[in-house]
Amino acid sequence: MESGVRKENNPPSSSFSLQQQPPATNPSPLRKIIVVASIAAGVQFGWALQLPLLTPYVQLLGIPHTWAAFIWLCGPISGMLVQPTVGYYSDRCTSRFGRRRPFIAAGAGFVAISVFLIGYAADIGHLSGDSLTKTAKPRAIAVFVVGFWILDVANNMLQGPCRAFLADLSGKDHKKTRTANAFYSFFMAVGNVLGFASGSYTHLYRIFPFSRTKACDVYCANLKSCFFISIALLLTLTILALSYVREKPWSPEGSSGEGGNEEEKEEEGGEAKESTPAPFFGEIVAALKNLQRPMRILLLVTCLNWIAWFPFLLFDTDWMGREVYGGDSSRNTDQLKMYDRGVRAGALGLLLNSVVLGFTSLGVEVLARGVGGVKRLWGIVNFILAICLAMTILITKVAQSNRRYTTVNGGTHLLPPPSGVKAGALALFAVMGIPQAITYSIPFALASIFSNTSGAGQGLSLGVLNLSIVISQMEVSVAAGSWDALFGGGNLPAFVVRAVAAAASGILAFTMLPSPAPDIPSNKRAATSTLAFI
Repeated sequence: MESGVRKENNPPSSSFSLQQQPPATNPSPLRKIIVVASIAAGVQFGWALQLPLLTPYVQLLGIPHTWAAFIWLCGPISGMLVQPTVGYYSDRCTSRFGRRRPFIAAGAGFVAISVFLIGYAADIGHLSGDSLTKTAKPRAIAVFVVGFWILDVANNMLQGPCRAFLADLSGKDHKKTRTANAFYSFFMAVGNVLGFASGSYTHLYRIFPFSRTKACDVYCANLKSCFFISIALLLTLTILALSYVREKPWSPEGSSGEGGNEEEKEEEGGEAKESTPAPFFGEIVAALKNLQRPMRILLLVTCLNWIAWFPFLLFDTDWMGREVYGGDSSRNTDQLKMYDRGVRAGALGLLLNSVVLGFTSLGVEVLARGVGGVKRLWGIVNFILAICLAMTILITKVAQSNRRYTTVNGGTHLLPPPSGVKAGALALFAVMGIPQAITYSIPFALASIFSNTSGAGQGLSLGVLNLSIVISQMEVSVAAGSWDALFGGGNLPAFVVRAVAAAASGILAFTMLPSPAPDIPSNKRAATSTLAFI
């Protein structure tokens, strides 16, 4: 009977690039999954600091607009190259420390180095010869750009293996796989809340008085101080997780299981010998060509979903400052102040969003059961996302029609929008935490489940899934500016188009995305596991 099982789980050599699954193991206890998922809090804490603190810091360094595009281009490039590469090699890693743990440890270490470079860019630039009297500080800018690129690469190096580790710990238990990704989403929300709260506290630098220097003002010192906490949190969680949760070393020779007669082993050994892996990029191409239909549909739905998400994630606070509050970052002092107030209100909205995101992540399983499965849940929340994006038009129009001014000393000054408009905008941020929680968990869980079904390597499969996210990010980066210019600027044209993309993603999730196999009750799973070794 084992021979039959082995043949079923090992497709022909043409799909060899996907076949890097270890032998089936029993799922790990939930406490170990939670400890590994908590690493996401350390990762997300650092990213959440960028909104309140990184923009003033960039202005301090005098980074020109031509460099800004180069800096933010790192995201899609590293996502396209790093995650599939790391996933590929983590599937094949034969280290005595395990397959995923070395990559997670290295990623955390590089994040710490990059954050240090970013925080001390102004000081390093000054020591290297930058003048404090000049606006542009080229040496500091160079250090900042290098640090930012390392940060993006390191985060991609860290998050992919971390999710793959969660899938490994979950085994073939679909419910535990979904739960693991839900906890990862929850800890992302925790990191967001901690990051937004820390970034909004303007006197944090007093805890680390040495952070304020001649080249580093209060904004810069606050950024440093927050990054010190970020490094400490990430390294603490990573060390705790990797010390507590161990991996068994993996080897290609033992990946097909044990047992069976010698004739079968020789036959399988011959097949393995014939299917020697192609070079890395050849394996990636083969992986994409040999994707099964469930994974192809998942990539399409994910791509449309992120096409809808990216403009809002990039311009949500700008929408608050520009359309809701009526400010403008490039106009007179009055409008600039109003824009800043809107951005701060948007930061509060992101904090509310993260709270809802966290609570929703803990209830993903309950919500899925209530609507009839994760496929339907993802479809429903995509329609919620579409409605929320469309609601930005209504809130904007109401804000414009209720724009208020006051006259002081003969001058006209813009007032904040009415409390009802602000409440509506903040409520929109909060509600969007519901679809965001599903976006951060369900697609990755489905990728792991489909990978288990097809025998695919978790690291490479999750890296391939990330390609669909990167493609959507690049589409938004390339098309958003020209699309907005075509309709006279502002954020609304992009939001409307992305609402259509969200609705299309929901329709495809309902009609084309396959439902994963039903969960096997624990007693049946144990019986099946026993039969497999008879």
